[in-house]
Amino acid sequence: MSKRFLFAALLLLTSLQVFSAEVSGFRVWADPVKTRAVLDLDRKTAYKLFTLQKPHRVVVDLTGSSVEIPLELDKEHAGVITGVRYGNPDKDTLRVVFDLSESTDLKSFMLDPTAQYGHRLVIDLFTKSGEQKSTLVKYVTDINEPDRDVVIAIDAGHGGEDPGAIGKKKTREKDVVLQIARKLKKTIDSEPGMRAVLTRDGDYYIPLRGRYEKARKARADLFVSIHADAFKKSSVQGSSVFVLSARGASSEFARLLADSENASDLVGGVTLSDKDDMLASVLLDLSQSATREASNKVANDILGALKRTGKTHKNHVGHANFMVLKSPDVPSVLVETAFISNPREEKRLTEKEFQQNMARAITRGVRDYFYSSPPPGTWIAANRNGARHIVARGDTLGGIANRYSVSLSKLRSANKINGDVIHVGRELIIPTS
Repeated sequence: MSKRFLFAALLLLTSLQVFSAEVSGFRVWADPVKTRAVLDLDRKTAYKLFTLQKPHRVVVDLTGSSVEIPLELDKEHAGVITGVRYGNPDKDTLRVVFDLSESTDLKSFMLDPTAQYGHRLVIDLFTKSGEQKSTLVKYVTDINEPDRDVVIAIDAGHGGEDPGAIGKKKTREKDVVLQIARKLKKTIDSEPGMRAVLTRDGDYYIPLRGRYEKARKARADLFVSIHADAFKKSSVQGSSVFVLSARGASSEFARLLADSENASDLVGGVTLSDKDDMLASVLLDLSQSATREASNKVANDILGALKRTGKTHKNHVGHANFMVLKSPDVPSVLVETAFISNPREEKRLTEKEFQQNMARAITRGVRDYFYSSPPPGTWIAANRNGARHIVARGDTLGGIANRYSVSLSKLRSANKINGDVIHVGRELIIPTS
């Protein structure tokens, strides 16, 4: 066999490996900003994308490809896509046509295999109406308005293309944490002086950094990310609370300083772009330090509330390099509600009672934190003198005093207590510190 023939054969084989693919799956999700269509492929392939008007359509041509299954559109999550068709304009091309309700801007990219997914062609469709509807969170127009509510951003992990961990009974993390997040919003909204916003309120994916950016745009006082843990041993159980590790904070510090020239609001409304390097570094360091201190305090309050509700995986707050916890100026915690890899806890995660109990426990922890450290100008800061605490099993008078940042003597005096004995179920008045 000649070298020239061998080279030609290898070139043909390579082209077949790169440019021939079968479409094995099709999914669509819509969020407030865009509609995302995903074609599952058994290998990479060349493709081109273009739009047509009257009526509005997006056309995808895949080189040397074929369809393995029918491409069926889920109307509930279809967003701007009203229909999907496919065929072969020539023997070497698979053409997929998306019928649209309006014109769109396009973004597309190929993804390499990961976890349960193989190669994927992702097509994002952005509409002008979507831009107008994209206010997923309600912005606080004036952070200095008197007696404002404290704002808690609730982030349901994963979503859309990313199901998160999957239990033995096929329970998906993205579904149960969204259900818990919605219940958590209701319980927080029922608290005087507190208001919650959701980073996502549907089955769609938000990039990790985009999640805490939504919290910052909402001028949130706290960011709480909700997840369901998984581990290789199915016997592991219990809830956990995490904050950003020192290593994670350090790496984000370097990134923020490097990007500060293009950032207009890195530290609680203070622009760093017009500051010299030293001042910008000091301001960012102060902001990060205060944020980490607050994150640790609220995490401990939430963990304490979870301990009083059920089993916790560990007796202390964990530290990890989670991207969603890297906001420089919003205290941030991540709650692993239970282990979806544990069959018993997987079942509980789907139960409304467990979800509600989890939401109430997290709310109690959040409430404890804000009543002990209320942001100036908030309703809680002006009214916390009327705060009440119901004594729960495991509470001590000293622990309650520490939680609300009041002296033990003032707590005893306000409640006419001599000594340290308190009874479960008693309502205590929390005096102004």
